[in-house]
Amino acid sequence: MKNNILITGGSGFLGKKLTSELEKDNKNNVVSLSSKDVDLRYYELFKKIPNIKFEKIYHLAAWTQAGDFSLHHSAEQWVFNQLINSNILFWWLNNQRQSKFISMGTSCSYEDGGSLDEENYLKGDPLKSLYEYGMTKRMLLIGQRSFAKQFNLKYLTFIPSTLYGPGYNISNKIPHFIFDLIKKILNGKIYGKKVELWGNGNQKRELVHVADFVNQMLLLEQKVNNEIINVGAGEEYSIKHFAKLICKIVDYDHDKIFYDEKKYVGALSKNLHIGKKKKLIPNYKEISLENGLRETILDIEKKLNE
Repeated sequence: MKNNILITGGSGFLGKKLTSELEKDNKNNVVSLSSKDVDLRYYELFKKIPNIKFEKIYHLAAWTQAGDFSLHHSAEQWVFNQLINSNILFWWLNNQRQSKFISMGTSCSYEDGGSLDEENYLKGDPLKSLYEYGMTKRMLLIGQRSFAKQFNLKYLTFIPSTLYGPGYNISNKIPHFIFDLIKKILNGKIYGKKVELWGNGNQKRELVHVADFVNQMLLLEQKVNNEIINVGAGEEYSIKHFAKLICKIVDYDHDKIFYDEKKYVGALSKNLHIGKKKKLIPNYKEISLENGLRETILDIEKKLNE
């Protein structure tokens, strides 16, 4: 008998990779939904979801974009994400109580300047520029815990660091920082365009390859229930470090890059504590940063030339 699995946010970067990985197993019947299939803000549209019993629900859908998007859409971020998350939990209650509910949190929910340890996820205030989005993700976790208490929901929440790797849609209006860096530097290399990066380059970020994230998520999901788990590389680097590494790979002069210190930079540091993950899957070997970046650069270079 097939394992029925539902994925929301299936057309996104993570959703596509998760769908692809799960479909490799012929025992899985994967229903992967995008907002075009079912707009989760409207509960009446849930009737469009196939009327089958799912063993697992991977809830990846969220209403957001990278960069300074949250600064200009604070109310919509709050309302739309609350609707999406409340609706999917209510739908679980009415239709899918047998299924395990696996969701994505965000490092944006952690206290600005605080320790990014799972036990601190609900403490303090998130970064002001991402406050509404971060708080809706906290509310999702609280919702899962409340459903576990009253209705025996089995859940798991994963907190990823920034995902990278091939398969990202570089036509996104505001791409995540690593794709923005690669795209700008390649445009500088190929077309001689000015390469302008936001901030002074000293803000730090942590990356995890999308393949590594999916593989670790699937391994962890088999081991635990009703937990929140950070999934990152455990090491962060400055934007300038990433830029220099990309320049080295594509053979571009880093000194040509202009760092605009007046532009939005977000959090100065985002380094997840991954002790819980390491304890559960201690022998997992991740793709090296340089190899992962080479793979990502080749994919973006191909898309720029199409």
